[in-house]
Amino acid sequence: MRRLAIYFILLSFLSFNRFSLFANVRLPAIIGSHMVLQQKTAVTIWGWCDAGEKIKLKAGWDTTTYTVTGSSSAKWSIEIETPVAGGPYQLTINGSNQIVLEDVMVGEVWICSGQSNMEMSVNWGLPYQDEVTNAIDKNIRFFHIPRTTADYPQEDVKAEWMVCTPAEMKRFSAAGYFFGKTLREKLNVPVGLINASWGGTPAETWTPVEWINNNPTLKAAAAKLTPANGWPVIPAATYNGMIYPLSKYAIAGTIWYQGEANVNTASSYSELFSTMIMAWRKVWKIDFPFYYVEVAPFAGYGDNSSSAFLREAQTKTLATPLTGMIVVTDLVDNINDIHPKMKKEVGLRLANYALSETYGKKDIAHKSPFYKNMKIEKDKIRIYFENNDNGLMSKGDTLKELFISGDDQNFIPAHGKIDGNSIVVWNGEIKKPAAVRFAFRNGATPNLFNKEGLPVNPFRTDDWPVQIVMDKK
Repeated sequence: MRRLAIYFILLSFLSFNRFSLFANVRLPAIIGSHMVLQQKTAVTIWGWCDAGEKIKLKAGWDTTTYTVTGSSSAKWSIEIETPVAGGPYQLTINGSNQIVLEDVMVGEVWICSGQSNMEMSVNWGLPYQDEVTNAIDKNIRFFHIPRTTADYPQEDVKAEWMVCTPAEMKRFSAAGYFFGKTLREKLNVPVGLINASWGGTPAETWTPVEWINNNPTLKAAAAKLTPANGWPVIPAATYNGMIYPLSKYAIAGTIWYQGEANVNTASSYSELFSTMIMAWRKVWKIDFPFYYVEVAPFAGYGDNSSSAFLREAQTKTLATPLTGMIVVTDLVDNINDIHPKMKKEVGLRLANYALSETYGKKDIAHKSPFYKNMKIEKDKIRIYFENNDNGLMSKGDTLKELFISGDDQNFIPAHGKIDGNSIVVWNGEIKKPAAVRFAFRNGATPNLFNKEGLPVNPFRTDDWPVQIVMDKK
């Protein structure tokens, strides 16, 4: 009897503890039901398990059973090929337990990131109630990451994939939604949108700390950031918590709306921004396209032209391969509001850029005219532009926001005339002009466009360290 009792006690102990000896297979939040996987590519499905545990995965679009053995660090990862856009599919993962992912779509996946102008949703008071009513689309999926900081790169986030409904659309990035909605309509594929944005955050927080600390210029600029309640300024804080956890997830590209928090460090922003883009691409191990919004006019920055230098830095970042920038000087309802409400138009312009440059759609106007060079013609200066094949137009009889200077670097308001694909600028008071500035003020809302209706990018022809442009008319 004693031996029999010991046997049953031992059997009970082993039965009780087999669940503590073997942990359940787990997945990160980004791998879940209702997700969108990037089409026609090798995507990674990963998670956690016991060391040495056998994991099997089956995807609904083929008959292959993928297998892998859990590593010594209790992690597993399987790479699978996705088909052309479609779905819904089922993914089944088997280990010590079974996980079944339902309603998985295959299509195009984009990250939407930045600060408040990307974060803004209809719930912020945007005037899109008619769009809310019609926001029922099972082929648009949202993954909304809550505001999160971390001292070190994290492996997971607290979020879940949601199908587009009016309620979900209202709380998602408005610019991101209209971007995704346009892709969905023009490409006729499912679209997955990942929102990782936080108002008031400088680009330093979205950049890996080692990339900043290894660059004396960026390290010095980061040290100048002023701590504030409600948003982080520490390098890598939001990158660690909101971007790095996504870095194994295959994406088509990123859209970005940020810069307002870096106006006071504009001189280093181009280097910072291009560094951030390169860092993201390195951790994803792919040079994905990166399209961004130039900061909008806002009169409340504290001086006359600080944000003009930030816009100039954003323009310089276009030297980074596979980047694109949209200009929004005309999409401002109130220059005293740092949060313009015209987010549908922002999303459409970003989508047009992606449709043309990433997806090869023809005859889509998506590039604003950019300053190319100038030519002094006696007492006038002629300005030439890139992206201006069909010519220029003004909305109004008189060109606004033009300033001209002689060698004294004293800018005064100027007259301007469209002449073919160029403009001629002058002021009768200046007989020997040296430089022109256009919309180079914080609150400038110019009226010069290309024939397709896209605004000319603000610019200056000089490189003088002068930050004050006269306002007098």
